[in-house]
Amino acid sequence: MGFEIPVEKWASAVNTVALGATAAEGGTRTGKITLGGETTLPFLHFEGEIPNRPVVAMEVLDLEPQAWPEVLSAPFAGVLNDPAAWAKKCVEEYGAEMICLRLSSAHPDSLNTGPEQAATTVKKVLGAVGVPLIVWGCGNADKDTEIMPRASEASAGENCLLGSATQDNYKTITAACLADGHKLITEAPIDINIQKQVNILVTEMGLDPGRIVMFQATGGLGYGMEYAYSIMERTRLAALGGDKMLSMPMLAVVGQEAWKAKEAKSLEADAPQWGSEKERGPLWEAMTATSFLQGGTDILVMWHPKAVEMVKGTIDGLMKK
Repeated sequence: MGFEIPVEKWASAVNTVALGATAAEGGTRTGKITLGGETTLPFLHFEGEIPNRPVVAMEVLDLEPQAWPEVLSAPFAGVLNDPAAWAKKCVEEYGAEMICLRLSSAHPDSLNTGPEQAATTVKKVLGAVGVPLIVWGCGNADKDTEIMPRASEASAGENCLLGSATQDNYKTITAACLADGHKLITEAPIDINIQKQVNILVTEMGLDPGRIVMFQATGGLGYGMEYAYSIMERTRLAALGGDKMLSMPMLAVVGQEAWKAKEAKSLEADAPQWGSEKERGPLWEAMTATSFLQGGTDILVMWHPKAVEMVKGTIDGLMKK
C-alpha cells in the first residue's frame, strides 16, 4: 500500500522585501538581496515555495567593543576601531551577505556622539562595501530620534534597512524611511500583539507593508531562546494564515544575544568541563542561529566568522529540495 505525504495548504504568503540599490537604480550597491516570499513553513520544500534563502548579516559597531572575549575579538584584530575596515573584512574575508552597522557610540551612556558623526560613519561604511546595509540606532529612543534621520539622509537612495521603530518612537524613523526610500525594522519585546500594533502604526503613516522587516527581541541559546522561537513560529503561522499585519519577513539579533551567555565566553581555564572556548563560543552562536532559522527567520545578524561559516553551510543544506 502506497504512502502519500500529507501536505498542508496555506492561505497566504510572507511578503517579499528587496534591499539594496544598484547603480541602475540610483544607488551604489553591487548587488541586491530579496527576503521572504515563503508559502510554507521553514524548509518544507514539498509543501510550498521558499524562493529566497535566509541571509546572514555581520554586525559592525561604530566604536571598539571593550567587553568582547579574546575568542570573539581575535578575528577582527586591527579593525575594531574602524567600522569601515571592519565591514570590509566581514564582506571580503568572512562572506557577510549584509552589514548591520550599529551606531552604539551615540548612546548617552557611551560617547554621546551626534547626528553628523552618525552620517559620516554611514557614508564611510557604504563606501567600503557593496553589500546592502542595515543601519541601526543606539537603542536609546530619544537619541535615536536625533541621529537616525541624519543617518537615513546620508544613505538616501541606497535602499537600506533602518532600525528600529517601536511603539514609542516610530514616527520619526518611519518618516525618514518614507523620505529617503529605505525599508524599516519594526521592533517589539517578544510580544506578537505589540509587534502587530507597531506594524499597524507605521503603515497608517503611509509605509507600505512590503517595506517592513519585523524584529521581536531575541534570546540566546539557554537564555530565553525557546520563548523567542515560539513567538517567531506563531508569527509565521499567522502570516501563512493570512494576517497581513504579520506577513513581513523576520530578523533575529543572534550574535549579541548568544555571546551574553557565560557558556559561550567563559575561558576553558575557568570551566574545563565545557571544553575550549574557541570551539564552544562559535558553536553557541551557530546553534542559536540554526534554531531561529527553523522559526522562520529571514535575516540573522551574527558576530563570529566561524559561526557565520557554519550557519551558511547549514542554510545551503536546508535550501536543497
